[in-house]
Amino acid sequence: MRIASYAAAAMLLLGAGTAAAQDAPRGKNAGDVVIGFGAIGVLPTNGGHVGRIGGTPEASNSASPQLDVSYFITPNIALNLIAATTRHDVSVANSALGHVRLGHVWALPPTLTVQYHPLPRARLSPYVGVGLNVTWFYGEGGTLTAPVNRVRIDPSVGVAPNIGVDYEVAPNWLVNFDAKWILMQPDVSVNSGLIRARADINPFVIGASVRYRF
Repeated sequence: MRIASYAAAAMLLLGAGTAAAQDAPRGKNAGDVVIGFGAIGVLPTNGGHVGRIGGTPEASNSASPQLDVSYFITPNIALNLIAATTRHDVSVANSALGHVRLGHVWALPPTLTVQYHPLPRARLSPYVGVGLNVTWFYGEGGTLTAPVNRVRIDPSVGVAPNIGVDYEVAPNWLVNFDAKWILMQPDVSVNSGLIRARADINPFVIGASVRYRF
């Protein structure tokens, strides 16, 4: 009877261990490629200065789908690249001419980030990182306040601190929440340089996505 009891207890422990092993998270491994699809909100903090007429450059909030890809060099270190484009209304507030509308512009801000994952084996896996952002502006148009007839926004290069967290819902599927602050301070030319400005857009980029790990 005692042997049978020991055997039964061993079987229970083995079964519990097997179930625990099956439920254990897969974790992150060197060589993993992770592709994510989700949505981001781009929230400019706005600031800067404007020559001749004064005032503060402003860009509106925007939202967009986003595609991103990560490659894990080690379980703790990953490279992440995001791709998205957003449209923003741009203007100058509190200028000598009042509120000046500069139409709208599209921003394309690919950002390459080096991320550190301190808990790569955990189901809930946070990370921190820092990235390099290059933003191109294109598709200027929309309603302009006279006498504005032309607006050009130069490309911007800046750093992008990053925090986020992955949650493993299945061995190859994760849910991700991510936040970046991008140093984005492009030069702006109005009416072929008659008025020049620097727009301190410096947006927070907040995103959520579903990721698949290969």
